[in-house]
Amino acid sequence: MYVPAHFEESRLEALHDLIAQNPFGTLVTHGEHGLDANHIPFLLLPEEGKVGTLHAHVARANPVWQDVANGDEVLVIFRAGDAYISPTWYPSKHEAHRQVPTWNYRVAHAHGRITVRDDERFVRGVVGRLTRAQEATQPAPWKMSDAPADYTDTLLKMIVGIEIEITRLEGKLKLSQNKERRDIVGAGEALKANGERVISEAMLACAASKPE
Repeated sequence: MYVPAHFEESRLEALHDLIAQNPFGTLVTHGEHGLDANHIPFLLLPEEGKVGTLHAHVARANPVWQDVANGDEVLVIFRAGDAYISPTWYPSKHEAHRQVPTWNYRVAHAHGRITVRDDERFVRGVVGRLTRAQEATQPAPWKMSDAPADYTDTLLKMIVGIEIEITRLEGKLKLSQNKERRDIVGAGEALKANGERVISEAMLACAASKPE
């Protein structure tokens, strides 16, 4: 990933937080049958391994778990919002007209080595933890035990576990940091007015930390 210095996010805690808040990732593999991409939710275990470990599961019918070998290098991409930025939102554009459109976004790339975990205990644990994490905000959280045990056992046999030891984390927060503070605020407020909350809040926070 191309990361200019002013867009780089290298703080491990910040990258872990981005992944935890945006757990639906794109798993990119290069296996026996070439490049493949699968979109699946991940569970981050930040204290495991060098810079964290990812757990997930895929359908047994999905060939990805047979197409890769344990130890293969993989990439998981996590996105945390994106938005088109119009040059008309920059106050400086109306003075010098030296601005062009762009696209702002926040991403984390987790490089790592994959291990296929085709065992019921691992899979049950992954599903249980993912469920608890996602149901935590519900008024009456659903639990695996809410479903009949034989039904759950049958479904668990239809999925395979995936474990990825992260070897390198890259982060890119493109929030117009290379612009004047007033331009970041102008674009952030325009996004906010348009109902684009995620990137607008990130841009306004960025502007608040930038000197006048």
